[in-house]
Amino acid sequence: MGEETNKMTVLLVATIASFLTPFMASSVNVALPVIANELTVNAILLSWITTSFLLTSAMLAVPFGRIADIYGMKRIFIIGIIIFTIATFMASLSPFVEFLIFSRVLQGVGSSMIFVTGLAIISSVFPPSEMGRAIGINVTAVFIGLVMGPVLGGLFTQYLGWRSIFYLMVPLGILVTILVIFKLKGREWAGCKGEKLDKIGSLLYALSLLLVLVGFSQITILIGKIMLVLGIISLIAFVLWELRTPQPVLEMRLFIKNRKFAFSNLAALISFTGTFAVVFLLSLYLQFIRGLDPRAAGLVLATQTLFMAFMSPVAGRLSDRYESRILASIGMTITTVGLIIFSFLNADTSFYVILFSLVLLGIGAGIFSTPNTHAVMNSVKKRYFGVASATISTMRIVGQTLSMGMVLVIFSIYVGAVQFNPGNYPQLLQSISTAFTISAILGFIAIFASLARN
Repeated sequence: MGEETNKMTVLLVATIASFLTPFMASSVNVALPVIANELTVNAILLSWITTSFLLTSAMLAVPFGRIADIYGMKRIFIIGIIIFTIATFMASLSPFVEFLIFSRVLQGVGSSMIFVTGLAIISSVFPPSEMGRAIGINVTAVFIGLVMGPVLGGLFTQYLGWRSIFYLMVPLGILVTILVIFKLKGREWAGCKGEKLDKIGSLLYALSLLLVLVGFSQITILIGKIMLVLGIISLIAFVLWELRTPQPVLEMRLFIKNRKFAFSNLAALISFTGTFAVVFLLSLYLQFIRGLDPRAAGLVLATQTLFMAFMSPVAGRLSDRYESRILASIGMTITTVGLIIFSFLNADTSFYVILFSLVLLGIGAGIFSTPNTHAVMNSVKKRYFGVASATISTMRIVGQTLSMGMVLVIFSIYVGAVQFNPGNYPQLLQSISTAFTISAILGFIAIFASLARN
């Protein structure tokens, strides 16, 4: 009975924590037009409110995954929740956009510590026969956060102001901290206790991602091209170093020798690169071009994540019985169809078409995500759970960051560093259509990556 209670407590804590960060990301997206007007933010800086959070999370996820394996997952999880909660409170007080972006960076630090440990703790506690169901519940919490984000974010923004999105989440962060400290006393998970942290590898990893992702987002200017080249060089150096060091921060041999692990992660990376910017782009489209208020826009955007939340636990149960490759590939195919429809978006597109496409994206993502995550965690030995959890989180976050980087590049080409106004709405619409076309192409590639895993 005690062990069963402990499993349920772990699942509850990890699930609440998994709700926090996606809720914050999706709710802030809905508030961006209001933030832009209040803080006088141009199109490029507006994108960085989202990108800064994702970039920091991506840079630190793998190092923190390794640190958690060495020093204890619960310890890193608690520190992450505390940092995230403090940063969320700071964001609510932001007097100008630069302070808000800085707060989002700190949120990214805490988020990376939460994501890499929550899933790893669940995988450590639940046996393989129950892991798919537990992961399905955890992923559902992510999708519920994404569902509630646009709805509550729109309501909060319209009636209480955009700052309320941040300060109303602070009590939930405090609650999670209390639950971990008092309900999981004496428990710790450290599969690589006593091993050394690969500091050089950690630095090279963070530096290469910083240079690649920032360089990609600034690819239209010379400094962006230089940063991208330096980032690729740093990434090559990181891979070579990891193959030589005895205790690497990221076990690169998993990608070389474990086909299921490698292609499952690749499918996740491409999938998130193609789909993450959907909510960001549609939020701008619905409010700027179609004239919806934040509440109405949030309700429309919630359609996608509502179907994600519905399908994810179903897919989790199915992944305990059927091959993840087939389930995930079916999900990615449905997602790609939705992206193709959105590539034809214009100023007069029927709301029924928009809602239908969001339903497809939600069903597809729900069917894809849980089996794909289950495949990654089930493809490695227990001592690599922290690294595997960090890797799948990193694929998600890097994909999300690349997705926003793609938007930054497109905005810089079509719109420029100016505020959105009716005079540049045609350029905004062209940017959105271009982004969805690229996303649809990435969806096709993700299907083949998913099929190739076995």
